[in-house]
Amino acid sequence: MAALEQDMAHFTALAELKVPRIFRTVFVMLMVGIICAIGFLIYVPWVQTTGGQGVVTTLNPNERQQEINALVSGRIEEWFVRDGSAVLKGDPIARIADIDPQLVERLEAERQQIQIQLQASQSALATAEIDQRRMNELFEAGLAARRDFEQAQIRIEEMRGRVAEAQANLTRADTRLSRQSEQLLTAPRDGFIQSVNAGDAATYVNAGDVLATFVPETSERVIEIFVDGRDVALVQYGAKARIQFEGWPAVQFSGWPSVAIGTFEGVVTAVDQSAQADGRFRVLIAEDPNAEHPWPEERYARYGAAVQSWILLETVPVGYEIWRQLNNFPPQVPNTGQPGGQSGTQ
Repeated sequence: MAALEQDMAHFTALAELKVPRIFRTVFVMLMVGIICAIGFLIYVPWVQTTGGQGVVTTLNPNERQQEINALVSGRIEEWFVRDGSAVLKGDPIARIADIDPQLVERLEAERQQIQIQLQASQSALATAEIDQRRMNELFEAGLAARRDFEQAQIRIEEMRGRVAEAQANLTRADTRLSRQSEQLLTAPRDGFIQSVNAGDAATYVNAGDVLATFVPETSERVIEIFVDGRDVALVQYGAKARIQFEGWPAVQFSGWPSVAIGTFEGVVTAVDQSAQADGRFRVLIAEDPNAEHPWPEERYARYGAAVQSWILLETVPVGYEIWRQLNNFPPQVPNTGQPGGQSGTQ
């Protein structure tokens, strides 16, 4: 042993070898980084989200985009609007004229003839009722045969049938005249004309043809998005959501909604009970009445504008979320008695 130590004393190169300082620094940095990464994955919270793309719409069907249809057949005589025109309720949109300019006059003449027939039938019915009462008196006195009395009753029923037929004809004539009189199309409510879909006086239209597209002034906007069927069971009524409107500058961190910039708060108001044709479920999100920042004005987030929305679910560690994403597992089931996403809004 002593001899070995004496021999080693002659080899000084090994003793002079030292680990470079940069390697020690890199080692310490790697160890600190690994420890910080483990701590980050275990202790840093992450808000689970689910969502998708959609559009701005409205809950009231009367406030959605509508079509202005021709009420009668004919040619377009005059347009009162053009693309982009703002209209108020009752403002004229277009006038339709029948191909026969004297159709309304003939319908009125036909109605007058039917009225004359109705008056004649009513007079005949009154006369038949008088004859029937007279025949009844003669029959009770034994001065008339039963057959004559029955013939008088039959005549009354015939006159009543003629009166009913004349009244039905008068009703049909009034209906035709009313339909032909509805040749002026008006705006159903305040809004604007998005597009005019028919031509000028040379264009013939049938009843029910689309003449223009009308967009009302929406008073209550909502977001309509479509959620994957895997996550829809976790979306609950009242769940919080973050919304990014198309064209609105935003920086979104889905896991940390508190540091998101340019996004707006929303609340889930409805979830469809059945899926769409592609297997996704429609979710409606309304503006949060308690939000710090209201939604952009309608001119910035118009009806039909595209949006991206994230519905906030449960808060979990970052490591769990990464593991879930790698294994394509659904988000964590919300706690009982707590609406999904409440824990992520703090």
